Amino acid sequence: MARSSPELTSRRGKGRLPDLTLNVQYPGGSDDAPSRSDVRRWVRATCTTPAVVTVRFVDEIEAQTLNASYRDKDYATNVLSFPYTSGGLLAGDLVLCKAVVAREALAQRKLLNAHYAHLVVHGLLHLQGFDHERSAKDAKIMEAKEIEILASLEISDPYN
Repeated sequence: MARSSPELTSRRGKGRLPDLTLNVQYPGGSDDAPSRSDVRRWVRATCTTPAVVTVRFVDEIEAQTLNASYRDKDYATNVLSFPYTSGGLLAGDLVLCKAVVAREALAQRKLLNAHYAHLVVHGLLHLQGFDHERSAKDAKIMEAKEIEILASLEISDPYN
């Protein structure tokens, strides 16, 4: 059974977090996927402007279909980012493949939740215009930002 939870969090004023509309989806169930509260915490740590974001945890078939349709790559990948233009808002979707993320975490000897956190942060940075494929300089900038955000969440450097 698909589960989805749109949630509006509004915190305005000095020292407050920007507005966030977050929708977390588990179409195949939430087994082996992070909790909504973890996802919210990771999104909050990464988004510094008002945002409307959907984070969807999918199986390999959906991940492969989306990767083939939008990137012409016929395999399931760990995370896909789909940015949208919406005025001054950060708006977009992240799609994470549970099976790929689990295999990577195991192969890289990482805690599954830490790997999910890294990929959510990574995807959100893509939504904000960061890119690691244009140049080595851009990759270093994006990786440094990921490390900084993950450290604020007490998650170790995923590249070390």
